[in-house]
This record gives sequence, C-alpha cells and structure tokens, in this order.
Amino acid sequence: MDDALKLDRKEQIIQQLLNKRAYKSSDNRQLYELTLSELESEYSRVSEKV
Repeated sequence: MDDALKLDRKEQIIQQLLNKRAYKSSDNRQLYELTLSELESEYSRVSEKV
C-alpha cells in the first residue's frame, strides 16, 4: 500500500473513531500518533464494546 493510501485509510479510521466518541487510544495516546495497524486494532476494540 503506498503512503498516500495509508494516510487516507488512517484518516478514515480516525474519523470513524471520533464518530464513536473515541478521542484517544486505549493507552491514552492521541489517535494521530498511532500507526495504521494500531488504529485498526483500536477500531476493532471500540466496535466490540457496542
């Protein structure tokens, strides 16, 4: 995956997390600090709570 696609995907996941009122990661880091795989894990974690 090229860098532009990764960035787009990261932005999409961040927006989805914000929509679910998840403003920080489970280890209290800002979402923009996370890697794509960390964001995907956070999204899965948040989605499981519902």
